[in-house]
Amino acid sequence: MRANPHPHHTDQLNDVRNLGILAHVDAGKTTITERILYVTGATYKRGEVHEGTTVTDFDSQERDRGITIFAAAVSCAWDGHRINLIDTPGHVDFSDEVERSLRVLDGAVAVFDGVAGVEPQSESVWRRADRHGVPRIAFVNKLDRAGADLDAAVESIRERLHGSPLVVQLPIGREDGFVGVVDLLRMRALVWADGQDRAEEVPIPDDLREEARRRRRVLEEAVAELHPVAFEEFFAQSAISAMTLTTALRDLTRTGEAVVVLCGSAYRNRGIEPLLDAVVSYLPSPLDVPTITGAQDGAVRERTADPATPLAALVFKVSSTATGRLAYLRIYSGTMRKGDTVLDVGAGRTERVGRILRVQADRHAEVDRAVAGDIVAVIGLKSARTGATLSAPEAPLLLEPPATADPVVSVAVEARRSAGSDRLATALARLVEEDPSLAVRTDVETGQTLLSGMGELHLEVVVEKIRRDHGLDVAVGRPQVALRETVARGVSGLLYRHVKQDGGAGQFAHVVLDVEPLDVATGFAFRSAVVGGRVPREYVRAVEAGCRDALAEGPLGGHPVTGLRVTLTDGATHSKDSSELAFRTAGRLALREALRACRMALLEPVVEVAVTVPEDAAGGVLGDLAARRGRISDTTARAGTVVITATVPLAEVFGYATRLRSRTQGRGTFTTRPAGYAPAPDEQPSR
Repeated sequence: MRANPHPHHTDQLNDVRNLGILAHVDAGKTTITERILYVTGATYKRGEVHEGTTVTDFDSQERDRGITIFAAAVSCAWDGHRINLIDTPGHVDFSDEVERSLRVLDGAVAVFDGVAGVEPQSESVWRRADRHGVPRIAFVNKLDRAGADLDAAVESIRERLHGSPLVVQLPIGREDGFVGVVDLLRMRALVWADGQDRAEEVPIPDDLREEARRRRRVLEEAVAELHPVAFEEFFAQSAISAMTLTTALRDLTRTGEAVVVLCGSAYRNRGIEPLLDAVVSYLPSPLDVPTITGAQDGAVRERTADPATPLAALVFKVSSTATGRLAYLRIYSGTMRKGDTVLDVGAGRTERVGRILRVQADRHAEVDRAVAGDIVAVIGLKSARTGATLSAPEAPLLLEPPATADPVVSVAVEARRSAGSDRLATALARLVEEDPSLAVRTDVETGQTLLSGMGELHLEVVVEKIRRDHGLDVAVGRPQVALRETVARGVSGLLYRHVKQDGGAGQFAHVVLDVEPLDVATGFAFRSAVVGGRVPREYVRAVEAGCRDALAEGPLGGHPVTGLRVTLTDGATHSKDSSELAFRTAGRLALREALRACRMALLEPVVEVAVTVPEDAAGGVLGDLAARRGRISDTTARAGTVVITATVPLAEVFGYATRLRSRTQGRGTFTTRPAGYAPAPDEQPSR
């Protein structure tokens, strides 16, 4: 075995935690991040969202709007551990930022509102974390607010997220009187006095002693059911020690079998230190997560989180700053030093690492090198984009990039002065490079530049960025939704012959296709039912590639096609003139012809809308949603308010915020999350 030149680094990796803060918009993620920075001594003054003085929401728009838009990476230290923290956006329009962040995190803190419990967007990010297998702990925030109820919030986690919540704290005092928590593991009370930054350890108040014992028992029983070692101890001694509980909770968190639940009030700085202790105790280090895999020469290879192995890093965010291009990256293996030459594997280009920065949101500390497990920012990469893999040139390894969602809303943008057109094109190109969930194209019919993104707010933010950062005066058209086309009734046995003879080698390919409708959520499926090798396997792959090419534009209005299954049933080849190119062309043209023969239907994007309104305004809001072609799925009364859940076409949600405010005298709020596609009415414009 080769000696590790940095043995202490591997030990240090055990002390690193890469985590994200996930939640519904307004649950208090950014305030928690600010308090963590304050408690760990990374900042000397508490940042406030409502005052616009936060560290992580350092973009001027984030401060103006009071929401997180761009995932911010910050680094701090607690109890001998380094915590790399990514404060992710909660708003649905920026879910792609969350997706990219989850790709590089080892663990997460899911934040829930103590009054509202699990909200639609918290459910979405939870499901995303499930997909990525990211272990998480839960923090029920805002326990100082009227109507806050830890038990109700925990119940909503159990019911809506199907998690196994294990509550390790008991709140001391309710609502305004919330002053601290009982730690059920060590059976001690932590109280935060007004004006004090740190908790004071005191005996458990007499009136809570019995309740604390009962809850400790519930915790022990729940852990014993899930963890064999804890079960043995519980069976033998009818109790579980704090040490065994800690180990069991760590194991259950990392396997995802259970979720440790803590509580507090970030705004009042109550509950942050125990949360940091839980992060260190239960969430994994880079050594505890599965080994990263990537492609090398067509084979799947593994790389361990070891500074001595060859470098492999993933760029998960690119941003342009006054000092140049900043690329945020997660290093999975190896060591990166200042001045190194690295290979951008996907692009096949080498890049030079100018400077490596340990990031504190908008402040940076320069370091000479970064090792496996680190999240750092790099200056000097000329062209590496979001999702790029950087590796040692002599050992290239291609990591899977984060998935990018398709944009659903477009607006036409143009510079008000003709002189600004070139600058606008440059600005848009740079923004698309920073944010892969944006797309820019020119409308063939109108010649307009169309900017597409994940929602109305997403595009508003981008346009505002063009105005502020690039000093351009731009005109913006009305938002348009991205329509899709689907197969309502298919065709079978469509024969297509592709024969071309024009001197030299010819092209010959015969294909027979069946096309049938498929669930829109599945998108596109292709299979071959050819028997007797009438179409060789490599040509079958070429036909599939050709069919995928044909999905870009449907016959109704040139929209992308989804929700269909294509079966290749037969075909014919020519010994000399058949080639992969000929069959790819045949596949494309055959499917195009088949779609013209099918009965097609238009689809429009729909969203699930959750509207929270005072009881007296509920009737008017229900009527308005019905007028917007909304299908009401649920109405729940909660403490003087009503939560209405409905599925509404995205096109009908544009401008809804203003309408809702006027209907409810500014007291109504709503959130949305994508709910796929649904049939559009026939009078929908084709473009």
